[in-house]
Amino acid sequence: MTASTRFKLSLMMFLEFFIWGAWFVTLGTYLLKNLHTTGTQVGTAFLTQSVGAIVAPFIIGLIADRFFSAQKILGVLHLTGAGLLWLASQAADFSAFYPYILMYMIVYMPTLALVNSISFRQMQNPQKEFAPIRVLGTLGWIIAGLTIGWLNWEQGGSLVLTFRMAAGASLLLGLFSFTLPATPPIKKAGQSTSIGDLLGLEAIGLLRNRSYLIFFLASVAICVPLSFYYGFTNPFLNEMGMKSAAGVQSLGQVSEVLFMLLIPVFFIRLGVKKMLAIGMLAWVVRYLFFAYGNGDSAYWMLIAGIVVHGICYDFFFVTGQIYTDNLAGEQSKSAAQGFITLATYGVGMLIGSLLSGQIVDAHQASPTLHDWRTIWLIPAGIAAAVLAVFVLLFKDQNAPVPEETIRYAEANARLEV
Repeated sequence: MTASTRFKLSLMMFLEFFIWGAWFVTLGTYLLKNLHTTGTQVGTAFLTQSVGAIVAPFIIGLIADRFFSAQKILGVLHLTGAGLLWLASQAADFSAFYPYILMYMIVYMPTLALVNSISFRQMQNPQKEFAPIRVLGTLGWIIAGLTIGWLNWEQGGSLVLTFRMAAGASLLLGLFSFTLPATPPIKKAGQSTSIGDLLGLEAIGLLRNRSYLIFFLASVAICVPLSFYYGFTNPFLNEMGMKSAAGVQSLGQVSEVLFMLLIPVFFIRLGVKKMLAIGMLAWVVRYLFFAYGNGDSAYWMLIAGIVVHGICYDFFFVTGQIYTDNLAGEQSKSAAQGFITLATYGVGMLIGSLLSGQIVDAHQASPTLHDWRTIWLIPAGIAAAVLAVFVLLFKDQNAPVPEETIRYAEANARLEV
């Protein structure tokens, strides 16, 4: 890969996740404080991510894989997204805001697969070349959070500017995409593709493996408490009086990168079951930290709850990707990853987004205050229940996992919130 291509792909990744991190982390706070929504409406806004995750395979499979070059579709989607984000920033209430953010997530979520596809097609050895480029995406997310904190947009009531900042970055990436290396369709227009192919349903045979079925159900269930974190951590931290909360939350991404580097060592020493169990236990611990933390003597608990994100995400989701890749046949590895992603970020997060908003509304003590201890104990209890069932029923066969499988799964891991 030439230095020019590496630079372009790195900038593409940086902007891709800068855009998302620029508005997504503080969305809950913006809706509650600026648009005066209910918690249920916040959950409804966050479930647009799930809708986008469900729609994405159809856009990629039916359009990008057969009709147009990936970099051109990426450009069109981001230019469209820039307009939608700007319009969302103009919305005066939730009823006007929601259609724009729904349409935005439908056009944004497919770009996550497109940037990976564009990158992989330029690489001779993705297992070694992808991670150094992909980590720029995590850096983009971190810089977005630090920028919001540095400019004091949360305390200053100026979070509407996050959407405009994201719109500007989306416009930039949209235009820049047309300069990216050519990535033509990989299929001929006449080739048939079934709905099952698009959703990865050919990998459904993995569910005949009892342990994988337990893992699959646990993955869907653990995304319910995960939704609480995505939707309400920033409003919670701001309510606790944390300064520059969005910037502090970026510590979660720093933790993610560090633990990602340690995954191969832990995987070999601990095995699948212990890794997955530790990941789920981390979710319980995180929510207990949030439940009993505060802005004074227990401030350290709030920080610890953020920093533990690396264990929460890497030990469960990345390990799960490795486990899935190891069980899937050579011809169905991609389908298997698509299937588990659809189930978790599609179905699991959708359920969690709806449930979390209703629970937050049910524990609102005043127009500006919530009973956060009770709120966080609920996802802690859900995660603990999922962990208990998993530990009792999952049987780890300790099958050897090839090093290249670990590296491949690491390279494809979604390093996000």
